Amino acid sequence: MINFINNLPKAELHLHIEGTFEPELMFEIAKRNKIEIPFQSVEEIKQAYNFDCLQDFLDIYYQGANVLITEQDFYDLTYSYLKKCVAQNVLHTEIMFDPQTHTKRGISFKTVINGISSACKDAKNNLGVSSLLIMSYLRHLSEKESFKTLQQSIPFKDEIIAIGLDSSEKGNPPSKFKDVFQASIDEGYIPLAHAGEEGNADYIWEAIDILKIKRIDHGNNSLQDMKLVREIIKRDIALTICPLSNTALQVVGNLKDHPLKKMMELGLKVTINSDDPAYFGGQVNQNYIEIQKALNLNKEDLYQLAKNSFQYSLLDEGTKREYISKLDSYYKESLIKRDFNA
Repeated sequence: MINFINNLPKAELHLHIEGTFEPELMFEIAKRNKIEIPFQSVEEIKQAYNFDCLQDFLDIYYQGANVLITEQDFYDLTYSYLKKCVAQNVLHTEIMFDPQTHTKRGISFKTVINGISSACKDAKNNLGVSSLLIMSYLRHLSEKESFKTLQQSIPFKDEIIAIGLDSSEKGNPPSKFKDVFQASIDEGYIPLAHAGEEGNADYIWEAIDILKIKRIDHGNNSLQDMKLVREIIKRDIALTICPLSNTALQVVGNLKDHPLKKMMELGLKVTINSDDPAYFGGQVNQNYIEIQKALNLNKEDLYQLAKNSFQYSLLDEGTKREYISKLDSYYKESLIKRDFNA
């Protein structure tokens, strides 16, 4: 199964580039920029990557982001992640970035987007990995602040396909961002949002009805409301599930209790993703491996999860078909090998 997963063509749809910041690279960039961090070694950083809840994680997440200053920093961070995509047979990735995490520190929007997008273009040419960028608004800040970010993004619209909503969910419902999401849609951005990770099913209702989102990031708590489940299926909206993130942040106590298999059985379109892999103990393949083992998923389940990752990506239909064709060929070949060995 591990070999099957490692070679399975797939896409990753829920990934925060700031959350890919490996301790080694953080230490290197901090030293390069002569920025003091409260850690004396890579090992100390690794020991700090232990959390009991979303807020504990966010505190160190933002602390780590403080060392990112130049275009080269953002380039190095992004290219490092994209190289890991190649190693895991991730053919396509949709990268979220948080401009407000950086602009509030005095780093220009241009510096952030140029560094990230340059790495994406080079990775496409050099590594063959395709990528799209999702600009996320921070929900613990005001909607007024999000409007500033929207305006800053306008000169770079060609580099960004969608907008998202992340950070502290509790107390920051989707409805808080109704106007900026409508303005973003008017600018041509596709709306996405985190909902139902720590927030309840009402937050997911708000995200799909008020923000008009096309994909739900997380969505674990959709199972609180079967009417909501039916509505998500009716609207053909996918969920980007992040198993190791869920256990690290205590959204789920144990992977054996994860609702992913039940979601699939109900007819929800689920994908597997790493969220913030440097902090949560595994890249996307490790998420596949751990959830497969915990829920005893079979190859057909894994194939369907990978197919969903392409089908519910933001790619054009022709490119989706091209990637799904590669996945189909791989899956059929694995079945032939299985029958031959049997």
